[in-house]
Amino acid sequence: MHFWIAIVAIVAILSFAKHKQGRPAALSGFDTNRAETSDRAALVQEISALNGRIAVLERIITENRSSQSLAHEIEALR
Repeated sequence: MHFWIAIVAIVAILSFAKHKQGRPAALSGFDTNRAETSDRAALVQEISALNGRIAVLERIITENRSSQSLAHEIEALR
């Protein structure tokens, strides 16, 4: 009978230790989610800026202008 009590005690100790180790990881997950949210917002802002730049480049390319005028317009945008 002592053998089974020892097995139950070992299982209880291991379960308690695993629970304690998992708790700090779960708490740090909240900070990770906040960081991912701010990173996502920064990426959305960068994508919208890049879409604006692409629109300008499309407008420049589709207009019928000489290459010299195109070069001056590109330099003006920099």
